[in-house]
Amino acid sequence: MSRGEAYGYAVARIRAMESLLFDAARYQRLLDADGIVGAIKIIGETNYARGLTDDETAEQYDSALEAELLATFKEFQAFVPDRALIDIFRLPYDFHNVKALLKGWFNAKTGGKRRWEILTPLGSISIDDLTVRIESEEYSLLPYGLSQILPACVSAWEQTRDIVEVERLLDEGLFSAMITLASSLGEPRVLGWVRARIDSENIRNLLRLRRFGFDAAAAAPFLHGGGTIDPMTLLSLLPEPYDAWGRMLAYFDIGAAVSSVQDDGSFDNLIVSLEKALDDYCQSRLANARYSQNSPENVLAYLWGKEMEVKNIRTILVSKGTESDRDEVRRLMRHGY
Repeated sequence: MSRGEAYGYAVARIRAMESLLFDAARYQRLLDADGIVGAIKIIGETNYARGLTDDETAEQYDSALEAELLATFKEFQAFVPDRALIDIFRLPYDFHNVKALLKGWFNAKTGGKRRWEILTPLGSISIDDLTVRIESEEYSLLPYGLSQILPACVSAWEQTRDIVEVERLLDEGLFSAMITLASSLGEPRVLGWVRARIDSENIRNLLRLRRFGFDAAAAAPFLHGGGTIDPMTLLSLLPEPYDAWGRMLAYFDIGAAVSSVQDDGSFDNLIVSLEKALDDYCQSRLANARYSQNSPENVLAYLWGKEMEVKNIRTILVSKGTESDRDEVRRLMRHGY
């Protein structure tokens, strides 16, 4: 079977799975549900039911959402020709686990506690293997550049006790690994999408750095290479009011997403609205894939759509517990697949 034929089969499988995704009507039923119990019952009618139990706590429904996303990753691995397409999505969870394990290891050395409960099976590296490697400081067999990144993280911690620097090194390694994976596929549009994700993360970081009063020199290390926008261009936004950012980025695809968000004077509202706009921007970059019957981008589109579905369901379930305004919750929901 040629690569084109293999992706033709993969896309056909994806089309058959589209009916499993939440549509507007099902989201509306969730929004209208009577509290968390009613919402859980609706979720129990879907594929998410396999992760549900009679315990309707936040921890329990988080596990159900995680279990469904993991099942999707594993199903895709069975028919997608290039596993790198799935690993692009699983990499952030690998690096999340590395952060959690390193922080736990550092805490244990100073008499603190580890937090095993925040580890996730959604990564591509076994949690047990990752734990053993970090605990024994045997990094040589770890993939994605971790064999070089982890010694640098440990050294930074021992010298400065600066956990922010450790996180920065890991974030830098994550995006470098994503670019390497995407480049290995030889698909320019896949690489372009990963670069768009890096742009999105850089803009999120820039807004947070601006809030905490970082100047350009202090902020520069926290902007990652590999995106379509040069970090120096992004740093020029730092002293400017947010409402000018969209105009200054007008020559880039992401500029429209930034312009769509208005600053009402509340940082919390601004960052939440911007994160939604950037997630929707990443989804829009994959919209044309659905017109192709053998494009690898269809894999990205479905998996990103699934991640946004999980995010939307979690938003609704949390809102049921906090009795949030329904219209406000609807405003925060990401565009679906």
